[in-house]
Amino acid sequence: MPLRPNRPLPLATPAGVEVLTRILTQGPIPRVQIARRTGLSQAAVTKAVAPLIEAGFVTDEPVAPTEGSGESQLGIGRPVSPLTVLADSVSVIGVKVTPTGLIGVTTDLTAGIRTVRHSPLRDSSTETVIPRIVELARELMDFLDDQANGAGPLIGIGVAVSGDVDAAHGVVRDSPFMGWREVPLAATLTEELGAPVVVTNDVRALTVAEHWFGVGVDADSFAVVTIGSGVGCGLYLNGEVVSGAYGVSGELGHLPLAPGELICTCGRRGCVETVASSDAILARTRETTGRPELDLAGAIELAHAGDEHAREAFDQAGEVIGSALAAMVNLVGPELVVIAGEGVADYDLYEQRMRRAFSAHAFGAAGDCRLMLRSHTFDDWARGAAATVIRSYVRGEPPLQR
Repeated sequence: MPLRPNRPLPLATPAGVEVLTRILTQGPIPRVQIARRTGLSQAAVTKAVAPLIEAGFVTDEPVAPTEGSGESQLGIGRPVSPLTVLADSVSVIGVKVTPTGLIGVTTDLTAGIRTVRHSPLRDSSTETVIPRIVELARELMDFLDDQANGAGPLIGIGVAVSGDVDAAHGVVRDSPFMGWREVPLAATLTEELGAPVVVTNDVRALTVAEHWFGVGVDADSFAVVTIGSGVGCGLYLNGEVVSGAYGVSGELGHLPLAPGELICTCGRRGCVETVASSDAILARTRETTGRPELDLAGAIELAHAGDEHAREAFDQAGEVIGSALAAMVNLVGPELVVIAGEGVADYDLYEQRMRRAFSAHAFGAAGDCRLMLRSHTFDDWARGAAATVIRSYVRGEPPLQR
C-alpha cells in the first residue's frame, strides 16, 4: 500500500488539485483570476479552496486594490482577497546524489530552501552511498523535528540521481556516473527512513522545479539543458514535464553528434558528452597541451589567456552543444531553452560558437527560440528533488497517494 504523508491534503476532486496548483505556482492570486485561467466558476473555486483554508494550507488576506491593477481588481473600491499558500504548513527534504558527495536541503511547500547540508563521499558504490543518504536524511529530519524551527510536518523525501531512472518504481536502472545498475533505491530508503521517498532523474527534477517555481510558470513550453560533468536535458511540453514512455527522454548528451572515435561514459561512441562535458573539455586540453596535471580551473585560465589548444577544446564544445540544441529545438519546438549547471561558469568561452552553430542548424522559425543562461548550484539540484515531492503531494501521485 502506498505510503501517505504525515499531513494529507484535503483535495477530493481534480478541480481542487488544479486550484491549489494555481495558488502554489502563481499566488498570491484572487479567485477571479483562478476562475479565468482554469475555466472553473468562481463558486467552484471557492468550494475547492474552502477546505484548504480550513486545514491551514492556504490563506486569503484582503488587500486594497491599486489603480490600474487590471484583472486582479474585482470592482471599483472593493478589496480583493488573494489566495496564498502557507509555505510553512509542511516540509520537504531533497537530496542530490553525485559521485563525490551528497547535497541535502529542507524546503517549505513553495520549494523555498530552509537549510542545506553537504556530505562528501569516499566512493560511489551503493554500499557507501545508500547508508550516507540515510544518515543525511535523518540529520535533516532531526532538524525539522526541532520545534524551534517552526517547520511543518515532513511530507516526503526526494532523491535526484543522474542517468536512466524509473521514477514510477523508484529504481535507478543505469547511472554511468555513479556506476549503478538496477538499484531499488526508493524501496531501500523507504524501509530505512519510514517516509515516502520519490527517486527521479536529476535533470527532470530540475525541470519540475523550473516548471512550478521558475521560468516555466509563465512559459507554454521550455527545455532545461544542463552542462557539467555530463550534458542533460529536461523538457516541458503540452502542459507537462516529459518523462518518456520508458522513463527516458531528453538525453541530449547522448545524441551522436561528436567524432565517432570518442567513447562516452555510457559505453557508446560519438555522444555529445564526449566533447561538450566539462570532463571532456579538461581531457582534451590536457591532451593537446601536454599538461596532464591541469585541473578544470587551469584549463579555463589557459583559455581565457588565449592558449590556442585550450580555446580549441572550448570551441569544439560550443559547436557540438549548439548543434545539439538546434536538433532538440527542431524536433520539439520549445519557446525557451534554459542553459544551466555547473558548466555555465565557462559559458563565455563557447557562447559565440554555440550560438552560431545553433543559428546555422535551427530550421526556420525554430531559430527564434530564446537561449537563456541561468546559473545553478548543487543546492538547486537538491531543491529540484524536493519539488518533485511537492508535485506528487499535490497531485496525489505514488508514493504520496491521499
